[in-house]
This record gives sequence, structure tokens and C-alpha cells, in this order.
Amino acid sequence: MFEKVCKMLAEQLGVEAETIRPEQEVVKDLGADSLDVVELMMALEDEYGIALPENEVENVKTVQDIVDMMAKITA
Repeated sequence: MFEKVCKMLAEQLGVEAETIRPEQEVVKDLGADSLDVVELMMALEDEYGIALPENEVENVKTVQDIVDMMAKITA
């Protein structure tokens, strides 16, 4: 799951997937803005055929938060 999230973040934000670490904050460290975050969440929903609960998405700060949320929802 981590590799998939990194790949999607890299495509979305124009960064190298290999440089993304779990503890990095999506906005502060990777330079995403609110639109980037929304587009990423929509891409994850499309990729996995799921609807992400808003209360979960609001708590996402780090790359690991995204991985954890997706693992919980797709389990």
C-alpha cells in the first residue's frame, strides 16, 4: 500500500516517489495544497472503488496516515 500511495503522490505533486517517507506531512513537507489533497483522495477512491469517509480524510496529515486509512478501509 505504501508504494502505491507514494506513486500516486509522486504523480500528483511532481516529486520522486523514492524520496517520499512515511513520516512526511503531505502539505508541509511535500508541498501539496488543499486541491492536491482532494484530487489525491478522489484518485484513491477511483483506484480502489471506495468512498473515503470525510471524518477519516480530515485527520490525514502524513503519508503514513494515508496508508493507514487505506489499509483500514480496504481490509
